[in-house]
Amino acid sequence: MAQKPNTQPSRDRVIIRTSVIGILVNVLLAAFKALVGALSNSVAILMDAVNNLSDALSSVITIVGTRLASRPPDKKHPLGYGRVEYLSATIIAVIVLYAGVTAFVESVKKIIHPETPDYSVLSLVIITVAVGAKLLLGRYVKGVGRRVNSDSLVASGQDALFDSVISASTVVAALIFLFFHVSLEAWLGAIIALVIIKSGLEMLRDTVSQILGERVDASFARDIRKTVCSVEGVQGAYDLILNNYGPDRHIASVHIEVPDVTTAAELDAITRKIEQRVFREHGVFIGGVSVYSVNTNDDAAAAMRSEIVGLALAQPHVLQVHGFYADTEAKLISFDAVVDFEAKDRKATTDALRQAVLERYPGYQVNINLDWDISD
Repeated sequence: MAQKPNTQPSRDRVIIRTSVIGILVNVLLAAFKALVGALSNSVAILMDAVNNLSDALSSVITIVGTRLASRPPDKKHPLGYGRVEYLSATIIAVIVLYAGVTAFVESVKKIIHPETPDYSVLSLVIITVAVGAKLLLGRYVKGVGRRVNSDSLVASGQDALFDSVISASTVVAALIFLFFHVSLEAWLGAIIALVIIKSGLEMLRDTVSQILGERVDASFARDIRKTVCSVEGVQGAYDLILNNYGPDRHIASVHIEVPDVTTAAELDAITRKIEQRVFREHGVFIGGVSVYSVNTNDDAAAAMRSEIVGLALAQPHVLQVHGFYADTEAKLISFDAVVDFEAKDRKATTDALRQAVLERYPGYQVNINLDWDISD
């Protein structure tokens, strides 16, 4: 798989260890909050305890997902099980969403049939300590998630940071009740539930987007193309397609431009160097390298390329021209044009470009391959 050697086991261990820490902290916090909420008759604190339990369950699913995703490729799944991490993140999102809906229903019941809370100094101290614990846990988990590129950990860390704000608001509500005898418990519980629901929906949206396939990070794509172009004999790298099979697991294809005098033996050496260098430096497996031939012994063709590139970029929504080759004897011009997704009619854009080239070079056959704006 497209992984730098010996990095996957270490990454899995870090994710699992961090998740275990999250489970322990959240279970302890949930137990304390549930006890305090029951003794003080506080629905907001009880809802906060439920949120901690959902966080603990999320960490359990993260561990299971990481274990399954690390399974080696087999005949049925030759590209591995990396995408299981996205499925586990989806399950976590559904659990969070369910917890939010349940909490909201209970809070509404308390609004309709209110009960007077009974706070103690001890309960407020415990909740205040919980705020600090969740703040530290959130920063730790989120930091580790970013370091090992784990969306599940980053989401869990962000959720923990937000939980600390929710717990702090519970303390504020308690103080308001103690000083002003105004109970905001049920209303605060409803607000917390709505926040949990929002968080669950956002997590679900993000994980579904990843499963569908998102645009690769622009800097990552540029770095890979730069590495490809660093191989001697490569004059340009285009049409980089990265297929994601889990976090940090990519299989890619790319088009390269080489001089038209390059031999098959030289091409073989070039493609092998590209595959080795990209895998070594980026952990990406190059599954295919396609070749564009560049005119080298025809000055007229070179001048033609420069002029046609200018014509193309003057057209609305044309982002790039590459793979240009002109046969002046056969009067044939071929190139690829990358058209922006913003173009309402991509075919019309290509037809307009073809017409502009034909007006400048009458009598030529113009072949334009319409490319998608897949990577930056």
